[in-house]
Amino acid sequence: MGESVLKDKSFEFALSIVETYKDLREKGEYVMSKQMLRCGTSIGANISEANMAQTLADFSSKMYIALKEANETLYWVSLLSKAGYLDTDTSEKLTTTCNELLKMLISTTKKTSPRQQKLNTEH
Repeated sequence: MGESVLKDKSFEFALSIVETYKDLREKGEYVMSKQMLRCGTSIGANISEANMAQTLADFSSKMYIALKEANETLYWVSLLSKAGYLDTDTSEKLTTTCNELLKMLISTTKKTSPRQQKLNTEH
């Protein structure tokens, strides 16, 4: 899967997160939604940074940060949902897309990790 697909998907996800954040603020939720906004938009920002990495290790590091941010985003979406701030439809859409991003990021980080690169050169 190309990095542009991951970059585009993470950008669209960030837009969804921003819209959800706006809705949550209108409902009077400010703290958890801000956390979701920060990590949910950070995924794409780190992927974008990775695409300008100076080394493979730098690329891998940025992608791993994006992976961690995606995992944290799932936590906040789940918490906001269980707390009654997110409706089922919004929660399911965000969760599905974030899980897709997680799978893509896991695949990317496995392929580009310094350990994997070392194993690839030994064979």
